Amino acid sequence: MQFRLNMKSKTLALALTILCMLVPFSMGQQEAPSKSSDKTDKGRKVQKVNVVAERFNFTPSQIKVQQGTLLEITLTSDDTFHGFRIPSMQINQVIPARGRGSVKVVFDAKQKGSFAFECSRPCGAGHTMMRGVIIVE
Repeated sequence: MQFRLNMKSKTLALALTILCMLVPFSMGQQEAPSKSSDKTDKGRKVQKVNVVAERFNFTPSQIKVQQGTLLEITLTSDDTFHGFRIPSMQINQVIPARGRGSVKVVFDAKQKGSFAFECSRPCGAGHTMMRGVIIVE
């Protein structure tokens, strides 16, 4: 009985050690803000944009995209947890705090117009000022 308990404890300790070693590799991966365009397998244009949330603003806060393009937004935070909501598109994601990774949102630019986005997670006194816009041309 004693041997089984020790073997289970050793197995659990080994599993936890491996998990603790792997977690840092999967979290906190951040990319510098940039824009790029690719084509999907179906020939549809994909525009990639990195957006950083920090102390009551998004950088960039204005994103322009051509109609018919898929906009892939990678969101990171330089401070605390924030949110990213596009009310007219039913998109609402939590942006992890600094060092805890990123989140991707895909916006399908089907129709022309302006689509406001905002922080959806209370983050301090200037939270209500934390807004931006996607402009589909």
